[in-house]
Amino acid sequence: MNFWDRCRNKLKKLNRTENPSPEKEVKVLEKKLEENLIKIKDELGDSSDLVIRYFELGTESPAAAAVVYISGLVDDKKANKFIEESLKVEDPLKEAAYSQKDMFDIVRDRALSINNIVMVSDWNKLLLTILNGETVILLDGYNEAITANTKGGQTREITEPSTQLVIRGPKVAFTESIGTNVALIRRYIKSPNLRVETQQVGSITKTDTALVYIKGTVNEKVLREVKKRLNKIEVEDIIESGNIEEYIQDNAFTPFPTIYNSERPDAVVGNLLEGRIAVIVDGTPFVLVVPALFIQFFQSPSDYYQNYLIGSFLRMLRIISYIISILTPSLYIALTTFHPQMIPTSLLISLAAQHEGVPFPVIVEVLIMEFTFEIIREAGLRMPRAVGQAVSIVGALVLGQAAVQAGIVSPTTIIVVAFTGIASFATPSYNIAVAPRLLRFLMMILAGGFGLYGVFVALFILIAHLTSLRSFGIPYLSPFAPFIPADFKDTIIRRPLWSLDSRPRLVSQQNNKRQARGNKPSPSDNHNGN
Repeated sequence: MNFWDRCRNKLKKLNRTENPSPEKEVKVLEKKLEENLIKIKDELGDSSDLVIRYFELGTESPAAAAVVYISGLVDDKKANKFIEESLKVEDPLKEAAYSQKDMFDIVRDRALSINNIVMVSDWNKLLLTILNGETVILLDGYNEAITANTKGGQTREITEPSTQLVIRGPKVAFTESIGTNVALIRRYIKSPNLRVETQQVGSITKTDTALVYIKGTVNEKVLREVKKRLNKIEVEDIIESGNIEEYIQDNAFTPFPTIYNSERPDAVVGNLLEGRIAVIVDGTPFVLVVPALFIQFFQSPSDYYQNYLIGSFLRMLRIISYIISILTPSLYIALTTFHPQMIPTSLLISLAAQHEGVPFPVIVEVLIMEFTFEIIREAGLRMPRAVGQAVSIVGALVLGQAAVQAGIVSPTTIIVVAFTGIASFATPSYNIAVAPRLLRFLMMILAGGFGLYGVFVALFILIAHLTSLRSFGIPYLSPFAPFIPADFKDTIIRRPLWSLDSRPRLVSQQNNKRQARGNKPSPSDNHNGN
């Protein structure tokens, strides 16, 4: 009779004698090795990737031992080294004299010398440890297990960012490994005040989540609120950081993101240094940053790596492009339909000549082309990269030209829609760039029904909505509303780095000072060459 047959017979005998209730939950490990191994196989469904290796230690009174781990979740080299060093027999004659009690102490001491181990006696914790990619050693006669961190397996290497590209700056992006992402942040911030607090979210997925902040700089009130919202999440699955974002954001009924996300370590580090909090989720390269301000989504890491005049110009260009992407189609509809007297006469005559023969009113033209443009853009994103861009460009050119020649739309409408679409791509954050795609249609409908009056009413409602938003208690439009002149140093324009001597007041309400004053370069500091 082999080992597993003896285990099954033992388990059947226990079931006949004890007849345990199916609702009864095992909390503590059993002392019998056979019972523990059978229960592990039963709990994990006897999965094909579950590896159980049986050993016998000693010769005269051998002690039974087993190693358990999940293939694919462990680093094979680490696991094999841990097993070999912990269970190796150095001297058979000496090992023969050891008792079972001595053997457990020997294995534990050997494991301590080669790895950081943890002793586990709780059954649920043991299962979670195995599923986390750790290696477990069980010995017969003990209700404790020796676990070692041997996490590994196939992971994606560090690559360049794919969504937040910069001309000048680090070419490093986060990965799907939470350990790697924390290490990337620590590579920038070598301060003992950097804090990393981990917890697991999701009753089934048990997704590792790390809360990262700088002690002494972070707003303690915001930190308590973030922890409170994370602890209130009671769901079965958390797959991506976007899942957590929906559970902890202040207002779910808004197209504007109130939580910033980035795949760039330098962008996250910059926000941490301002007093914000990062939420890292295992399995995704996108890190959440809270609290988030509206102006923050128009700031790019490259703004701080080049001359402040160039950075300020590019930032203003992004903001203007954002306004264009929201208002241009609705203004075109309102002016051509209700307020032609506001258009120069020569331009109005040209527009009228182009629209002659088009069977649809201007609002229908723009709605058709905007809807078509959104379809082409979405199709280009979902298609393989090799053909996605070609399909987008060719599709837009062919459809636009064909629509004009068929007399369905006028050339000016094509220009307006294309200009609006290009302007929407100038925003560095994808989340904030999605909002105008939704708002444009609402504003076009109001412009087609009420002219400029409808456009201005929509703008008034939009500004009121933005003013009402909060991100973990911080006003979304800060420092514009409320008006804080001291925080205007890094908003629409970026002042020189030597003048950014304070953190945003509402974001970090303690340790507001970032650097000493008087760092401005002066001619007296330069070498005269005499």
